[in-house]
Amino acid sequence: MDAKKVEKIFIEEGIDREITCPQAFAIAEKHKITKREVSDYCNSHDVKIRACQLGCFK
Repeated sequence: MDAKKVEKIFIEEGIDREITCPQAFAIAEKHKITKREVSDYCNSHDVKIRACQLGCFK
């Protein structure tokens, strides 16, 4: 999945500069994308992941 698609998902979900780990998991599941794709997008677009579970996102 390319970054533009993830960006569109984030806009639809109202995510701008910060997301919680449970939100990231839910977005990945809802949109059938990997947690890695969500993480990569966040890392490359300075979106902070808060309340991280088990250190899945860095």
